[in-house]
Amino acid sequence: MTEDRSKPGDGEAIRHLTADELQAIEEEFDPELRFRVLAWPLTIASAVILFLLSCYHYYTAGFGIPQATVHRGLHLGVTLLLVFLSFSAFGKKQITPGWRAPLGLPLLEWGLAIAGIVSALYVPWIYAELAFRVGNPLPIDVIMGTILIVVLLEAVRRSMGWPLPVIAILFIAYAYFGKSMPGILVHPGASWSNIVNHLYLTSQGIYGTALGVIATYVFHFVLFGVMATRIGLGQLFIDIASALAGRYAGGPAKVSVLSSALLGSISGSSIANTVTTGALTIPAMIRIGYPRHFAAAVEAAASTGGQITPPVMGAVAFLMIEYLGVPLTTILTAALVPAFMHFFGVLVQVHLEARRLGLRGLSAAELPNAWKVLKEGWLSVVPLAILVAVLLSGRTPFAAAFWSITACIIVLAIQQIQASGIANGLKATAHGVFEGFILGAKQSLSVTAAAALVGVVIGVVTLTGVGFKIAYMVTSIAQGWAMSLHDTLAVLPFELMTVPSLTLLFTLILTAVVCILMGCGIPTTANYIIMVAVAAPILGMLGVQPMVAHYFVFYYGVLADVTPPVAMAAYAGAGIAGANAFKAGNTAFRLSMGKALVPFVFAFQPALLLVTDGFTWQAFALAFSGATLGIWILASAVSSWLFAPLYWFERIVLVIAALLLVAPNLMASMVGLLLVAPIAMRQLLTGRQGGAPA
Repeated sequence: MTEDRSKPGDGEAIRHLTADELQAIEEEFDPELRFRVLAWPLTIASAVILFLLSCYHYYTAGFGIPQATVHRGLHLGVTLLLVFLSFSAFGKKQITPGWRAPLGLPLLEWGLAIAGIVSALYVPWIYAELAFRVGNPLPIDVIMGTILIVVLLEAVRRSMGWPLPVIAILFIAYAYFGKSMPGILVHPGASWSNIVNHLYLTSQGIYGTALGVIATYVFHFVLFGVMATRIGLGQLFIDIASALAGRYAGGPAKVSVLSSALLGSISGSSIANTVTTGALTIPAMIRIGYPRHFAAAVEAAASTGGQITPPVMGAVAFLMIEYLGVPLTTILTAALVPAFMHFFGVLVQVHLEARRLGLRGLSAAELPNAWKVLKEGWLSVVPLAILVAVLLSGRTPFAAAFWSITACIIVLAIQQIQASGIANGLKATAHGVFEGFILGAKQSLSVTAAAALVGVVIGVVTLTGVGFKIAYMVTSIAQGWAMSLHDTLAVLPFELMTVPSLTLLFTLILTAVVCILMGCGIPTTANYIIMVAVAAPILGMLGVQPMVAHYFVFYYGVLADVTPPVAMAAYAGAGIAGANAFKAGNTAFRLSMGKALVPFVFAFQPALLLVTDGFTWQAFALAFSGATLGIWILASAVSSWLFAPLYWFERIVLVIAALLLVAPNLMASMVGLLLVAPIAMRQLLTGRQGGAPA
């Protein structure tokens, strides 16, 4: 995967990868899926525990959740046990059973698994006395808390890699060595006993909101996504997208964008989406003439949109409920326009690239029939429709998950009975539910461990107040830059931007950089939680509305999935395409420019989120039209094609025009349109064709 093996327009077909090869690509770029192979006794035991964990959550979703600390502790304890059964210490897939590895599991890992479940269940066990322990922990409390912190660090390291554990260790060190910190970061420091007390015994740490949301909401929606896929909903989305978009220029790329948008509604994994849809769309894109790296980038950029697409949004929607204290319908409504902007940006670029390269669409023989697809697969849409209906009715998200999972089981039973009769169908249904529940629980393991460890980071922030110190530092730097630039621009006959506006702009840029850096190698949910604690207060100090601040840090955290050097979704796509990974990552970032631009638009004009304070349709119309035109013009500039090839100086003018258009200011938008007009007129009047001008 070091160089591209094809050129634009070569029309070369590539070999379709087998299921095992696709799984290997997923495992290579997604450590959350690198499950070890266990000896048969542990395989059976692990499967039973995974199935029971899903059954427990399915039951609690429908019939009520126990007391919060008990529920979270039980979920965390069983998860830690399963993490050490499922993930090896250094990636070794299988270990030969022996006295050092009873049943194929090394003695150290037996110890970690037992220590994890005991230390996690200890807090629920002493819950009745917890109020008397907080602030005055017993030695056994400190010991148990220390064990859990150490076990969590190792559990996340082996299931997700080093980035998040390193961040957690640095935060713990900051809490302990506070007196030695420089400048504004100095604080009195805390003893180890006080640190453990705060992180382990209070609701501000490990057992806090992050773990609560995973155990209460996210698990259920991961399970729903798995069950929905088993009844064919994912394949239905791909077939519908093919039928609707495949015949147009560059058809497979447009199918990739549309199918990823649909699939994103039930899945929040960028890498899984890339591999699932990319297995079909990437070879098709290469076959009609797209460069390999571009084909990989299109699928990766489109697939990361799943993280921002309602109703699941990579599980972040449910975290926002807790942090913002607003209904889920408000969160989902706010996500609609920015999600559209992302997919619109990718779609425009693949269309312009197809026009530039002169690529065809798919023939009728290569496309499924839309009516036939719907007629045969409409039943698989029912669970998703139930999910959305229950959510919109105002009932709890876990109630929506319960009824939609139930609908998946019923649909699966109907499908199996229709295919093989009642007796065999019921047997196949039971087998399908068993496998689906196992896979759903398995896919939740790493995110649960990560959420608990993120609780350590959040606990340090609340213990030391470092979040507000960082916010003060960033805003002070931004204000200094703003005043300097404002003085420089004073030579102009008009004021381009005020000092407060420039301060906000520089603060947004700094915050965006921090979010992307923190997002490298860290899953969306964990990144969002950290950014809410560290970065969102920065924007809050400048008067940015909480929902706007949360969406801003969320979008830039997600952008890390397609930002080199750790653009895992793009690298997975490159693995399927046989393309240069870094080139695919750079192109995926370019294709995701809508996701990069839109947060700045709604930061300056919150009306784009539809549900913010001070919303007016006039403000929304200005922001929406400006952002849409700006994304299209910027796509033209980077693609070197508007209605025909562009000269190099025209591309520079279009970049400037695009930035003016996305600025939610009527005067700036008018200037942007004036810059675009002569270029568009030249192309329309001359009707130039062929390659780009020199």
